[in-house]
Amino acid sequence: MLLGVNVAIFKDGKVLLTRREDFRVWCLPGGAADENESIVQAGMREVREETGLEVRLTRLVGIYSRPGWSDGGSHIVVFTGEVTGGTLSPDPNEVVEIGYFDPGALPELLNDQRGRIRDAAAGIGGSTAVRETARFPEGIPEPRAELYARRDQSGLARDAFYRQTFGAEDTAAEIEIEGDPAGPPHAH
Repeated sequence: MLLGVNVAIFKDGKVLLTRREDFRVWCLPGGAADENESIVQAGMREVREETGLEVRLTRLVGIYSRPGWSDGGSHIVVFTGEVTGGTLSPDPNEVVEIGYFDPGALPELLNDQRGRIRDAAAGIGGSTAVRETARFPEGIPEPRAELYARRDQSGLARDAFYRQTFGAEDTAAEIEIEGDPAGPPHAH
């Protein structure tokens, strides 16, 4: 089971996104929490490692859970963050490109995070826990090393492999708000 974090950093109304090295898809800075690390520490560390920026986490946006995802499910805690220092310099081992985007004009190939970005931009926070209904596609190897080997042997560009393997659509379109049988207060 994965416990991870994403951090939405806004500047002049635009959100900071990184383009991942492994699949060439855009996403919020973030990643898995390390052993003996709080989710807040993980968020600050991941932003620093991926972007070179130091941040202060300013608001909990929500918890986005996918119980049917890889390795027994994933649970991603999303925060907003404010830059407190550092220099924008992506880690080439993880990030091939970095930029600020208008939340209404996000890149086409975005790592299923449109809803998270919309929630962060809308000021949602504190009480949102979302269970995303997306399931990890069948027939895809785990652990990641096997997936990366299949990617490298495919002969496809990394973004083309991602599209072929996971689909280009935002698979998180159907959501349920945990504990709210009336459904979401906002549309994804």
